[in-house]
Amino acid sequence: MVKQAQEWESQGDYNQAISCYCKVTSDMTNDNRILEKCWGKATDLALKFLTLQKSTAVIELIAPKFIRLQRHAKAAELYVQVDMIQEAADAFMEGGEFQKAKGVCRDYAPELENYVDAKYKEHLKHHGDTKTMASVDVIAALDMYVEKGQWEKCIETAEKQSHAVLHKYVALYAAQLLKEDKALPVLELYAQHGAPANPQNFNIYKRISNDIMSSPNMNNYKVWAMLRDMLHGLTQNLEQTNQTNQPSYNEFMTLMFISHYYAVRCACGEQSGMGEIIYKISTSLLRYTSHVPADKAFYEAGLYCKANDQLNMAFVFWNRYLDLSEAIEEGSLDLIDNSDFQETDIPFEVPLPDKQYLNEAEREEVREWVLAVSMDNKVEQELPLDERDTFEGNLLAHNTG
Repeated sequence: MVKQAQEWESQGDYNQAISCYCKVTSDMTNDNRILEKCWGKATDLALKFLTLQKSTAVIELIAPKFIRLQRHAKAAELYVQVDMIQEAADAFMEGGEFQKAKGVCRDYAPELENYVDAKYKEHLKHHGDTKTMASVDVIAALDMYVEKGQWEKCIETAEKQSHAVLHKYVALYAAQLLKEDKALPVLELYAQHGAPANPQNFNIYKRISNDIMSSPNMNNYKVWAMLRDMLHGLTQNLEQTNQTNQPSYNEFMTLMFISHYYAVRCACGEQSGMGEIIYKISTSLLRYTSHVPADKAFYEAGLYCKANDQLNMAFVFWNRYLDLSEAIEEGSLDLIDNSDFQETDIPFEVPLPDKQYLNEAEREEVREWVLAVSMDNKVEQELPLDERDTFEGNLLAHNTG
């Protein structure tokens, strides 16, 4: 076949010569040098002696053969000679030569540079090369980290970008952690990076607060102080962005006060002789049972009053706790008697917790204590009044309006 092609070429019948050279395949020889020589001869003759249309057809036939031999650069060179620039770029990219692909587009068809960039990003994404991607398209690299669950690397990279970019990925990470009921790591995340006053983040901040406030045995000063400081920073950001007229501002202020009460209570618990302040803080927290689970708040208030010999209040609060416990079982607050809390600032209409704060054994201990104390004539089911003739835990006297 090669000899025949050479004869046609010597006779000046270039069409026949090109046809013969093109028919040489790997089925005829395992020597790639012979294949390259024949195909190269075909394209040389085509470019020299045929019309552009016919030479283009020859190169469309031969260039893919060079690609199959891993001669991507040769294929690209042929494509360029017939102005097939996208095909030339594709040949380079198939061989992993993205910079050469970008260069040929820059020289001959600048409108194709974005095409090469997109293909390069697809290549990096397919191979999971986030490090290189970060130098090309940092947002695409961050998205790759998210898809791979490499959150720490994602946040570390995002920290080097703008505030908006950082907090976009902080929020995505926070949402993922909250799906796993991991509120504390989310709190730590926002304590480290701050809580911007983005309305789309408000549900995250509320969820952090609610989960921490609902946690059993959360007596860690650092956690409460961290929550308080995060919320304080958030309220300052709301003030700086003129959002103080929004309902969320008042809600976050309330959550900040609650977390501050808990932080102070924890700090007092680490010192001796602070029992009075602890039970008074616990009593004050009853005003916030729209946010703190009501059964938790009344249980803790009764517990600390009992520990400080405030048995009347402990009796009232634990009675209320037992009523709430039964209401949780029944799924309704309708049958609860509110007479003990008339003329106080302890709310009646509060969310009913989804689950019990105490287990059954702990609830039974409360029942036994309440039953025993109910038989003691020295303990009365009433809240103590102060010189205002008002429950001493009230912020305002009941008759002041």
